[in-house]
This record gives sequence, C-alpha cells and structure tokens, in this order.
Amino acid sequence: MKSTSRPPASPRRTFVASAVAQLSLASALLPRPAGAQAPTTTTMSTIVCTFDRHRFTASLVDNPSARDLLSMLPLDLVIEDYSTNEKIARLPRKLTEEGSGPFGNEAPADLCYFAPWGNLAFFHAGYRYSPGLIRLGRVDAGVEPLLTRGTFPLRLSAATGRGR
Repeated sequence: MKSTSRPPASPRRTFVASAVAQLSLASALLPRPAGAQAPTTTTMSTIVCTFDRHRFTASLVDNPSARDLLSMLPLDLVIEDYSTNEKIARLPRKLTEEGSGPFGNEAPADLCYFAPWGNLAFFHAGYRYSPGLIRLGRVDAGVEPLLTRGTFPLRLSAATGRGR
C-alpha cells in the first residue's frame, strides 16, 4: 500500500510562509499614514437613489462625509454623465472632509464625493483615486442603472426598513 502522507515542507517554503504571515500581521497593526482614509468595510446606512426608470440602493460606509450626506437627505438633485466612467450630481452644499485621504481598491459601483467641486460621483467603470476624492459607499446592485446616458432628476433618500 502506498503512503499518502506528505513529505515535510522545505525550509525555504516554511520560511516564505512564515514571512508572509508576519508581514500581513505587521501591516494590519501599523498605523495608517497621516491623511489616509480609514478602511471602509463597515456600512452605516443605505440610501435609495431614483432617476429615470431606475430605483436602486447604495450602502454608505461609516465615515464623517457619508454621515454628513445622510444628514442632508432627502435631496432632489440632477444626475448627469461626466467623462466616460461616471455620473455626477452636484450637492447644495459641500460635505465635511474630516477623516479623508487616499484609498485603494477602487472599483465600478463606488459612490464617492469629489470635494473640490462639491459633487457626488457614481462610478460605472474603472477609475483611480485622485486628491479630493472621498469614498462614501457602493451601489448595491451593480452599475447597470448608471449606464443610462443623459441628464435626469435624481432623488436621494434614506432607506427605511420596508421597501428598500
């Protein structure tokens, strides 16, 4: 009968695995660089976005800018195409920039605030962080509604327990 046990790991493989584990733990414990945005995995609230024939939700992350947006709801805005990868909506006033800074893992369906212009940015294609951009959350069901070309009235409201 053939043995099914594995041969012992090579010293090099053991060293590499140990180094990767130690680096992962160390990077998680290190303080973020000054001005870096906190990780945005915790969602705080859900908003409902309605324009044209679309009704969809976006989950907001827990940061000061997203809380400031939530405090302004409901809002009636105008959403329009900007460039080839986003739709924008200008807010009636600027949001707080407290706690903002660079972030990574940018992805389509991100909802951001562009502080220099005071507008929301709904990304429907790839983008890169640029100074002044603050991640507010993410469109829950994907980018399809954002692909509708044109300018439309946009209604933002806080989601309630029913009818999200």
